[in-house]
Amino acid sequence: MANPITAIGLMSGTSMDGIDIALIRTDGEAMVEALAFDAVDYDADQRALLAEAMALSAGLQSRDARPGKLSQIEADITRWHAEAIDWFCNKHAVDKASEIIVGFHGQTVLHRPEIGMTVQLGDGQALANATGLRVIADMRANDMLHGGQGAPLAPAYHAALAASVPGRPVAFVNIGGVGNVTFVDDTGSVLAFDSGPGNALMDDWCLRHTGKPVDIDGALARSGTVDELALAELRRHPYFHEAPPKSLDRASFSLNPVKHLAAADGAATLMMFSAHSIADAAGWCTTPPAYWVICGGGRKNRFLMECLAGLIDAPVVPAEAIHADGDAIEAEAWAYLAVRSINGLPLTWPGTTGTREPVSGGAWFEPEEL
Repeated sequence: MANPITAIGLMSGTSMDGIDIALIRTDGEAMVEALAFDAVDYDADQRALLAEAMALSAGLQSRDARPGKLSQIEADITRWHAEAIDWFCNKHAVDKASEIIVGFHGQTVLHRPEIGMTVQLGDGQALANATGLRVIADMRANDMLHGGQGAPLAPAYHAALAASVPGRPVAFVNIGGVGNVTFVDDTGSVLAFDSGPGNALMDDWCLRHTGKPVDIDGALARSGTVDELALAELRRHPYFHEAPPKSLDRASFSLNPVKHLAAADGAATLMMFSAHSIADAAGWCTTPPAYWVICGGGRKNRFLMECLAGLIDAPVVPAEAIHADGDAIEAEAWAYLAVRSINGLPLTWPGTTGTREPVSGGAWFEPEEL
């Protein structure tokens, strides 16, 4: 057994909400101790800059290219993360002089597994220099080099958490910008893939129609009526007929099928679309999950949780039901993966991303003497 390591996980991912920051101590295997969690919200100007970055990245042909303004935006994103670490360590009395590593996800602006390319903005070396900490970044690239989709990566951590779940097989569902599911069976075998749009379409719709980036508790959606024709069109997307492994870009789905609807009806239809895409994911399992654990921001949407409970014939509970912090799990996963990377352990398997074999990954950056 490897010695436990204290690690900070930084997760912004496909979401444009802000930066999640978690501190854990782990050996990268079964031993995990959650120590602290916090988040830094992006303001409207930062979210606008991230939206611009996604637009500028749409035509990238190389994952390392940073043409025009993208280079400056990447520097800004890195600075935001460095400031977030400083703020977090000050607030939670974390000694940066101790042996701490950082798992740095960066901001996903493009994910195209069909051509083997994923782009996360964030400079690992600059972050290491700014914080004085060892940084492990770019944890998706090696998976893609070995034939994987580069996503999802959290299943390694979900499998570690599965020991605390009362029912097997268990489904872990993270509802962020994109939804992803991890199925862990009685033997510990893992199947994982992106399920569908998560919060992304609902958030974009709400911002467009209300000026707010989220439909709190699903209040707008609850007040509307599902348009069954629009819902059927959304559910016909070819992605849902592809067998796992598979993964999505935040922009993989369009609002066009609901563009003619009133604000509340569009929100209701998109809500039900996300719920169906999660529930339908169980169709790829050999045995239906006996327990569903919902993580990420989507679990706070009461109406979405009600919709899931109505579609799934098994307990559907927030992560807190297994004594985990549903806000923290993705950031904790990135800290956990950083420790696995340091220890040379696999981050992905054929059943999680489609990689040809279990592979580790990550690029390591030591602070430079400046």
